Amino acid sequence: MLFAGVDAGSRAIKIVIIDQFCKIVASGVCDQGVNQTLLAETLLEDVIAESNIVRTELKYIVASGYGRDALEFADTTITEITCHARGVSHLNPYAKTIVDIGGQDSKLIRLEVEGRVRDFVMNDRCAAGTGRFLEVVAERMNMPVTDVGLCVVDADNPAIISSMCVVFAETEIIGLLASGERPENIVAGVQDAIATRIAAMGGRSVQEPVIFTGGVARIKGMDEALSVALKHPVQVSDHPQLTGALGAALFARERSGRLA
Repeated sequence: MLFAGVDAGSRAIKIVIIDQFCKIVASGVCDQGVNQTLLAETLLEDVIAESNIVRTELKYIVASGYGRDALEFADTTITEITCHARGVSHLNPYAKTIVDIGGQDSKLIRLEVEGRVRDFVMNDRCAAGTGRFLEVVAERMNMPVTDVGLCVVDADNPAIISSMCVVFAETEIIGLLASGERPENIVAGVQDAIATRIAAMGGRSVQEPVIFTGGVARIKGMDEALSVALKHPVQVSDHPQLTGALGAALFARERSGRLA
């Protein structure tokens, strides 16, 4: 028996399929778009085909994330906060805080024992604490956003990005480039600005272990910037982009058992 979790995020759709022993047997990611249902269904079929899985082996599907209600093929839906908490606690049973930074929003989730959500704060109104800020820098540097973090290792004096709005920050970045500031220092400054915004969300009640998830967790240097801003060591999850989908798949296994 197999169980699937689908995380329809604001910028990407992620799928994880697990077996009855909670082992990940297949996964996949694709960009989000207008027709979320078609994209998610196509991704699921591709993941199944590539892994030689028969569709009838999937006993239950849980959808989560921004676009979860559009996925009519799912058996039920569960919020992304709950699914992220479940996925992270499965991989890191002692986790106390989750920092999840995606393309369009960011979350700081505090956990109780056994991965239960104590409370959370979310930034989904401003791009300053999200991956969009890094995309703006990548566009100005004419490089893929996945490569932005690679140049941080050569930064010697991170630039100060004072604007808390990405629109004004972009103008600030243009000015820094025009003045001859090194691109490496600008990228490092943007990472520091994002981390500072996350730290402000968390306040003083951040507890270790702190687990970093989301697409931005794959950008080199962001974990170090967060560690400094939060004043706590930050550990990147083993599957940072898939934790929500993994949590959804774990819930799918649980719900299927209740129906048996």
